[in-house]
Amino acid sequence: MASLTSQDEHRLPTNVKARKYRLCCLFLGAKLAQPLHYDLAVHTDLEKLKFTGVVSVDLEVNDDTSKIVLNSLDLDIAPAKLVSDALQGEIATSTASIDKDKGRATFEFAKTLPKGSKARLTLPFVGKLTDSMIGYYISAYEQDGKKKYCALTQFEPVEARRAFPCWDEPLLKATFAITLVSHPDTVNLSNMQALSERVLPAAEVNASAEDSDILSPLQLDAGSYKVTKFATTPPMSTYLAAYANGDYKHLESSYTSPLSGKTRPLRIYSTPDVTHLTQFALDVKARALPIYEEIFKIEYPLPKLDTLIVAQFDAGAMENWGLITARQVIYMYDPEKSDILAKKRVVVTQSHECAHMWFGNIVTMSWWDNLWLNEGFASLMGEVIVMDKLYPEWKANSEFIDVHLSRALSLDAKRSSHPIEVPIHDAETINQLFDALSYSKAASMLRMLVAYVGEEKFLEGVTLYLKKRLYGNSVTRDLWEAIQEATGFDVPTLMNEWTLKIGYPVLTVKETDGGIVVRQDRFLDTGDAKDSENETIWQVPLQLLSTDASGKATVDSSLVLREREAKFAVDTTKPYKLNSNTNGVYRVSYTPERWLKIAEEAARPNSVFTLEDRMGLVSDAFELAQAGYTKTSSALDLAAGLENESEYLVWTSISSSLGSLINVWWEQKPEYDQLKAFRTRLFLPVVQRLGFEQKAGEDVDDTQLRSLAIATCASSGEKSVIEHLQGLWRKYLETNDESSIPADLVRTTLISAVRDGGDEDYKAAKDIYLKPVVTPTFRLAAISALCSTRNEALAQQTFDFLRNQVSNQDWHYFYGVLASNPVTRRLLTAFTKKHYEEIRSKFEGTALWSNLIKYSFSNLTKDEDIVDAQKFFEGKDVSKYNLALQQALDGIRTSSAWLKRSNEDVAAWLARNSSS
Repeated sequence: MASLTSQDEHRLPTNVKARKYRLCCLFLGAKLAQPLHYDLAVHTDLEKLKFTGVVSVDLEVNDDTSKIVLNSLDLDIAPAKLVSDALQGEIATSTASIDKDKGRATFEFAKTLPKGSKARLTLPFVGKLTDSMIGYYISAYEQDGKKKYCALTQFEPVEARRAFPCWDEPLLKATFAITLVSHPDTVNLSNMQALSERVLPAAEVNASAEDSDILSPLQLDAGSYKVTKFATTPPMSTYLAAYANGDYKHLESSYTSPLSGKTRPLRIYSTPDVTHLTQFALDVKARALPIYEEIFKIEYPLPKLDTLIVAQFDAGAMENWGLITARQVIYMYDPEKSDILAKKRVVVTQSHECAHMWFGNIVTMSWWDNLWLNEGFASLMGEVIVMDKLYPEWKANSEFIDVHLSRALSLDAKRSSHPIEVPIHDAETINQLFDALSYSKAASMLRMLVAYVGEEKFLEGVTLYLKKRLYGNSVTRDLWEAIQEATGFDVPTLMNEWTLKIGYPVLTVKETDGGIVVRQDRFLDTGDAKDSENETIWQVPLQLLSTDASGKATVDSSLVLREREAKFAVDTTKPYKLNSNTNGVYRVSYTPERWLKIAEEAARPNSVFTLEDRMGLVSDAFELAQAGYTKTSSALDLAAGLENESEYLVWTSISSSLGSLINVWWEQKPEYDQLKAFRTRLFLPVVQRLGFEQKAGEDVDDTQLRSLAIATCASSGEKSVIEHLQGLWRKYLETNDESSIPADLVRTTLISAVRDGGDEDYKAAKDIYLKPVVTPTFRLAAISALCSTRNEALAQQTFDFLRNQVSNQDWHYFYGVLASNPVTRRLLTAFTKKHYEEIRSKFEGTALWSNLIKYSFSNLTKDEDIVDAQKFFEGKDVSKYNLALQQALDGIRTSSAWLKRSNEDVAAWLARNSSS
């Protein structure tokens, strides 16, 4: 394990405070900023794959100093120029040094700058445009059979320093005025609207009188150049600055502010090959922004909001203020050929990024230990509250349980978890915190708070928080105090443990005369929390559902468990349940007798347990069984009892839970095959009820349930389903028409074709992936298919293909499916180990690196797998992915313990239920 250094060692000295930057670069990006102002000019050379720049920074000197320290990485910096108002002239640089490990540049000057004075630092620099997907980088695409490049920035969290020398911390906000210089036939984009755009000969650009200090040092070669000057931004952090250059095309729309009546232009830019697939994403943005304004009572402050999508992008999307950037597969949608998942992906991502225009951009966390303030809020607002207004039929609040809550509870049940608000000791840690805790647990915690205080009052508090911190920075307490002011609840006391402490509780319920005794303990998925790991007492909103003599259900939202153990009144002769609607961030363990009654009630056609309740019960039952709180056979009984369930989202919980169980038992014969057969017995009647074809006017739930049931049966080897899918595949091969396969069956059809087919089917799937333009539904389906083969020779072809032809951004898609395929799971581990240095050099520094490590090891299940992994990583620098590695090893430990504890129980249950 890598040693950690103090947080202060990685913070910049504060003896000089940036008052104003002026940055000039042939094509450059700014992401993390300084307090008052940046001027930026950037020239991009897409032929030589380099950029050239100059940064001029107006400084306010806080202490007597002859030294200036700022962030810079992988840039060639020319001699610095410093002009001081107090010293009345230019001061020569005596020494300059670069610390690559810390990403810092230090400049020593011959004279001391006096405290309170102002100075101007100018730094010319040059950088390379690479395909790293961080800093200022290039993305490749194909047009008319030729490979072309475009360039864009990706600065979050600490990559602005790769694009220009700066003070790269979120607290150091500044305004930015950016100027871009480029080839005349390309498009320049940045955060703000263009004030002017001219095509000039190089001599006129270099001799520009208006911007001489940032343009003249560029020394452009002979020729003509487009010079685009953008308006100055509001104060913002460097990680939010953005710019791009390339042959972009766009679609345009607008929205009218419900607060001011002002109309703002909205555009979505892309490379020309995919522009026709971006209309839906543009429409979603136009619908979402007015909703956010109405909720927050704060108008979107910039004059425009663009979105740029490209082929190569590290994250899913990035909330740069005024210029959202994203990977194109997430934003592309064809109403004739894309499935419902593709449509949801567009809406979720676009709404999430629009939420950041307020959470993260108008108000920004002070330091990365409060990342959750950005991402948790964007997840809750964008993917639940606003999405529910956009598409209420999608039941976003219910789906949240499967998409976010279950994901968060799974990760946070591991010893290697971390608090939502975690101290950041070094730059390597920051990228690792963009995980299920900063996003999903944070959003789940906020959703729990909404259920406790009420959505209306919660949003009043949020609006108050935003208005108090407008254009500034914040910490967690700022939010809690604002919600407390709006609601009257003691929110800091209620919520502190949820953000500051690791893990979450399991509530153990025992029935007594007149009520129940509820005890809280930290939940670990290995079921063996030590006393030293079980010291936290959470404030737990119980959300107690109970029923009266008539069968009517009521929920008491006022009850809070504030101590280790307490008694609560409830009629235990009637159905009851803690964590009504599964709003809480915890598990609930009942006695075996109560679980039987809960299962009976959940299976009733008119159960008092809501859709959300039933989803949570399934998840709890299997996770508690994994940890040893209940028998796995009891969880299987619950799933079997829900065979007549009608709600799609409950079936997703059943499918996910059974999938997790099967995933752990993958090397246990014959139980593995028997578990798949049981899963088929549950899902095949759903296929038979709904049929294979979508009906006119069909409910969206039925469409999704049909797809889920067919996919589940196909993966379990059900012949009738596979035969139907093979028919669809043959029709596609005959016609080469994507629309010949129903959009919602594309993924399952392609997977089945390769998994149950031969070399020609494999080649056809590869050809789909290699098409220059293909809908995301088909492209992602082709990836899944290539990774789902049961033929080891074809699997080896997939690994060779991955190394030699797959774009960097698609690796994690390949890894995810390869890790889930029993045939390729151990091959993937061996592949990563064999090519470790090659993969490290390709992905180190990106958010994808941690994911690749986790996929490579987390689905293994034997104790010797842990020993083998530890031996492999011994002596390696794991600092950039240590959290992911430890989580992967914990996953192996959990699976191994579950197998040892429950294999006999599962085998006995399967024997009893083999023919039922």
